[in-house]
Amino acid sequence: MHHTESVNKRSRRGVKASRKTRQEIELRFTVGLAPSLASQVERYAETVGASKSKAIASLVRLGLESQKTRKQEFFKKLKDNLANEDPEQQDRLVDEFRALILGR
Repeated sequence: MHHTESVNKRSRRGVKASRKTRQEIELRFTVGLAPSLASQVERYAETVGASKSKAIASLVRLGLESQKTRKQEFFKKLKDNLANEDPEQQDRLVDEFRALILGR
C-alpha cells in the first residue's frame, strides 16, 4: 500500500509553500518486516545516522543497483562466451550464470 504526500501545503499567509513536479513527489509505503530483519534495519540506520525509513529506502536502492549490475555481468559473459564449443567450458559457464542469476 502506498500513500502520496500532499504537495499543496499552504503557509500561514496562504501562499503555497512549495511546488513539486510529478517526478519529485515521494511515495510512502507501509511494509512489514520480520523481527530479525527489522533489528538489522535499526542497526543499519543507527550506523549511517539515518531514520529507519531512509535506511530501508537506501537498502532497497542498493539491492536494485546490485541486481542491475548482476544482470549486466550475466549478459556480458553470455555474449563473450556464446561461440565457445568446449563442453567443460559450457558446464562451467552454466554454473557461473546460475550463480549470477540466483546470487549464490
